[in-house]
Amino acid sequence: MSAQSARLSLFFSSVGHLFSHLLMMLYPTVVLALEGRYGLTYGELLQLSLPGLVLFGAAALPAGWLGDRWSAEHMMVLFFVGMGGASILTGFATGPLGIAAGLGLVGLFGSIYHPVGLAWLVRNAENRGKALGVNGIFGSIGLGGAAFVAGGLTDLVSWRAAFIVPGVLCALTGVALLLCVRRGTVVAATVDRRPEPDASRADVVRAFLVLSVTMLGSGLIAQAMTVAMPKLFQERLTDLTDGTTFGVGGFVTLVYVITGASQVVGGWCADRFPLKWVYVVAWLVQVPLFVLTAGTGNVPLLVLVTAIQLAGICATPAENSLLARYTPAKWRATAYGAKFVLALGVSSAAVPLVGFVHDGTGSFFWLFAVLAAVATAIVAAAIFLPREASRRAAATDAVVQPAE
Repeated sequence: MSAQSARLSLFFSSVGHLFSHLLMMLYPTVVLALEGRYGLTYGELLQLSLPGLVLFGAAALPAGWLGDRWSAEHMMVLFFVGMGGASILTGFATGPLGIAAGLGLVGLFGSIYHPVGLAWLVRNAENRGKALGVNGIFGSIGLGGAAFVAGGLTDLVSWRAAFIVPGVLCALTGVALLLCVRRGTVVAATVDRRPEPDASRADVVRAFLVLSVTMLGSGLIAQAMTVAMPKLFQERLTDLTDGTTFGVGGFVTLVYVITGASQVVGGWCADRFPLKWVYVVAWLVQVPLFVLTAGTGNVPLLVLVTAIQLAGICATPAENSLLARYTPAKWRATAYGAKFVLALGVSSAAVPLVGFVHDGTGSFFWLFAVLAAVATAIVAAAIFLPREASRRAAATDAVVQPAE
């Protein structure tokens, strides 16, 4: 595999991460402009995104299975074109059913990215932590940009443009990747550029059990924070916003812009320190932050939410590196698919939770109390991850020992 192909693969994987989150997270901001329309409340309108969020995670496992057995490159083309086309269809929806169907298709095609795109990235990366960190920045740009794009296009044009314009750009990116594949500038990698020694069966089983718990918890928190943030800022940043959807979206984007670089910090730590402890510490610091956020508003709220996002994003490269470390290369896309069934599919229960708590109490106080408890559970589980001292030594031996 040429260096050019590896670079292009990393580029398209990172851009795919941006679009996967951008298109999935347009609706939590668009819904602010739809509130009261169709005779539905905020919580009821929010429920329309549930099919897409469930499919975004649930369909990740079969997508990963196909990625391991067919072609990662062609699966990524399908991702770009399919997700972009689905977003365009959502923009032409004429009622709640059409919106739900369109968002469902966005989630279905979007489910391809995380299992296939991340496995593709890891296979082509020389330094996994660094590559995952850079890739994570693109994901953060997508998350933050979603609120900015949705708010800006909704206020300046219409809520329909918020889906159509980014959908067209996503589909065109897929066309560009297809041309690169057909011209041979992007070719399939058959082995990792930087292989690591195999983990023991006992460590693989142990890591699988622990990560199943922590990835579900981290997915619940990430989904709840992403979905709730626009409404939270609309209600509690009253001294900072001017009451417009664009103003709320701007502050959501600001949080993701500030925190995006922490992916590189998390990746740097994942390449240099035991993955287990990078992961544990990143979650431990979030527990008191959630408690403080429950009753805070205005500038202190903005600071606390930013700090939560910083810590959560720092944990992501370590989590993905842990999964890659304890999964055989030939099953890696399938393993990432299983992860996102938990982190994006099962954890989509966070969406009705956000709507239920807000409609029932009129605020997000109890939501943050629940998130603090979930973060505590993640820390308790992560402590039981395998020790890494022996495998670091083994990795060193694998590099310095000559082949027999």
